[in-house]
Amino acid sequence: MKTELHTSHTSHTTTRECECGATVWLTGLPSSGKTTIAHAVAQRLRAEGRRVEVLDGDEFRRTISAGLGFSREDRHTNVQRIGMVAEVLARNGVLVLVPAIAPFADSRQAVRERHATSHTPYLEIHVTTPSSTCAERDVKGLYAQQAAGEITGLTGVDDPYEAPQAPDLSIPAHEQSVDESSSVLLSLLAERRLI
Repeated sequence: MKTELHTSHTSHTTTRECECGATVWLTGLPSSGKTTIAHAVAQRLRAEGRRVEVLDGDEFRRTISAGLGFSREDRHTNVQRIGMVAEVLARNGVLVLVPAIAPFADSRQAVRERHATSHTPYLEIHVTTPSSTCAERDVKGLYAQQAAGEITGLTGVDDPYEAPQAPDLSIPAHEQSVDESSSVLLSLLAERRLI
């Protein structure tokens, strides 16, 4: 496994005990494996009796953020809405897993700052699957639609994706199994005393 652990941004994530909540944001390209890893981690933690919620970016698009487009401003608004809900849940003792692209660094930073203000632990996880592998997986058919000219603005293809420069954890989901990916994330949560 080539998983990379980073120790930046940890000042407010290392002092809590395991009963506290936290937000774990998984960012990466479409079809990188974010949602699969989040649900695998959630399943394992729920089996241990842990309070866990998965806030899926696609579900937000269909519900709370219905009507938003894919301009930079709308993407920012969507991320802030998810971040607000995540922070409220985490502040109240829930471990929140957020598999959402969140392509822009300033949007992710604003969510981090919201958590820092309430002293709520926040971890940024970068699922580093490259676009070539994501296009091969193409879980939702987005890459095929973009290649056929049916859609535009696909993150990482014809719309920007600003990869995290110092994530708390990088997961090369294209080089390891879902079980391995979820295990390294669980190890980080245990290391930070969040589980």
